[in-house]
Order: sequence, then C-alpha cells, then structure tokens
Amino acid sequence: MSKRILVVDDESSIVKLVQFNLEKEGFLVDSASDGLMAIEKLKDQLPDLLLLDLMLPQIDGLEVCRRLRQEKIHVPILMLTAKSDEFDKVLGLELGADDYMTKPFSPRELTARVKAILRRVEALKGSQQEETEPSLIKIGELLINPDGYEVTRAGEELDLTPKEFELLAYMANHRGKVLSRDQLLNAVWNYDYVGDSRIVDVHVSHLRDKIEVDSRNPYYIKTVRGIGYKFEGKKL
Repeated sequence: MSKRILVVDDESSIVKLVQFNLEKEGFLVDSASDGLMAIEKLKDQLPDLLLLDLMLPQIDGLEVCRRLRQEKIHVPILMLTAKSDEFDKVLGLELGADDYMTKPFSPRELTARVKAILRRVEALKGSQQEETEPSLIKIGELLINPDGYEVTRAGEELDLTPKEFELLAYMANHRGKVLSRDQLLNAVWNYDYVGDSRIVDVHVSHLRDKIEVDSRNPYYIKTVRGIGYKFEGKKL
C-alpha cells in the first residue's frame, strides 16, 4: 500500500514541486496551505509522514508540531524552513520533529530523507512486532518501555519527544559502549547527515535535562571527548 504524505506549505510552487517528485516515487500526496488546515486534516486521517513548513499562516509549524506531540501523536515530521537561524531548527527538533531541511532544497535529497524516515519507522514497527513480551529496560532509576514509548524516573513519567525516546532506548541497549555521533546518526536517524553531528548534540543535551538529576554532572550519559557518548548506570 502506498504511503501517504501530507505537505504543509503556503507556497504553491513548493507544494507542486514536492508533490510531483513524491508522486513520481509512488507516494500519495495531500496538501494544506496553513497550520489550521493541517490540524483539521490530521484529525481526519493521519498520514504516514508530515512535511511541515516552519513559517505558515494562522498557526506556524512549530505550534503544529507542539500540539501533535502534546497529544502523543507520533506521526513522523520532516520540517522545512527557509530560515538559517539555528534556534528555529533546534526548537523544532526539541518539539519532536524527526528531521529538518532548509530551503532551497534538492527534490532528490528531500525524497531520500522521506524514504529514510519511513524505513526507520517500518524497522521500528517490525522489531516491536517480533517481541513476544514487553521488553522493559531498567537502569538505575530509569524504567524504559520501548513498546509504549514511555520512560519513568523513580516512578515519575518523563515527557520525551519520539526522537529523544529512540535515542535513549538505543543508548540504553548499548550501555557501556562508546558510541560515536555518526553511529548514533545512522542508528537513530537512519540517514547520512554528512557530518552534521549537531542534531545528536542537541538531542543529547535535551535528553540530559530530562533524565538526569543534575545535567551538568550526568549519571547516565557521559561525554567521551573527541568521539561521542557512552550510556552508563547499573542495569537492574
């Protein structure tokens, strides 16, 4: 069955370009020209992936992203932005976007990013279906439930974005191993970011703020200078 993509952008030329290239690859493409229209379409039927422009009429892309994640709607989001401001990209990732691209972009690269995100989602679903029993991970005060995308610390539920959760689960499953930023990019984002390791550092920073008692002196996620990160803590 063909995957459904919802393109949310107020520039008709962008929508037509994206729609043409994605439909050529066999995707079913719908569109919305503002944030409110996008919310209404998402209520009717969730797409397999959301292409979301940052600057939109009515409500912007960041607010759309925020509302979806607050309602625990985990549709994958690829954020499009014409801005070069690093803050907007970081905020979008913090709110739960899976990836971002800056306009102008190559249609070929956009298609590759869409396919990579969907492959990762399918792989995650497949691994969950293969599990005969829930595989809870208990490390220190953290209890990680991969099937429910839930994490608690000392019994208190933590509010993680989907990408923060996937990063945490991957690192916890490789506890004690030094993981380079490129390894984490390939494993969690399933895409070659051409050395753009900032996306890993941003997520690790926000993850530390949420899971650590003292993020400046982390107990779980240690930095290995010049290489990457290592997840520590006693597994129970």
